[in-house]
Amino acid sequence: MAHGDITHIDIPVADLGAASAFYADLFGWQIAEMPGFEGYPMWQAPNGVSGGGLAPRSEGFTQPRSYVEVDSIEDTLEKVTAGGGTVLMEKSPISETSWWAIFADPDGNHVGLYEGTTDTSS
Repeated sequence: MAHGDITHIDIPVADLGAASAFYADLFGWQIAEMPGFEGYPMWQAPNGVSGGGLAPRSEGFTQPRSYVEVDSIEDTLEKVTAGGGTVLMEKSPISETSWWAIFADPDGNHVGLYEGTTDTSS
């Protein structure tokens, strides 16, 4: 993936099992929990290009959230605040080689940022 690509989409759901069955049947998504991510089934579209996860719905997380890959989360968050947006979650680790953050744009839309490797072959 390259800078600016959407790398992941989280869909908030009330029932992980029911949502997994619904989306698998509706779109033919392959849905499974990955080691280290128990309670967070991840989905992959049939074309293999897009994917994401089904996450428990919570206060402040009621709509799907896209994650955009960036070269530097810190630099991007500086641009967010300079442009009138708000940092909702500072840079946090996902693994030893990847990080995420969340911001609200000036209209209040929540967008995630991703920095790191998307190589899943290792």
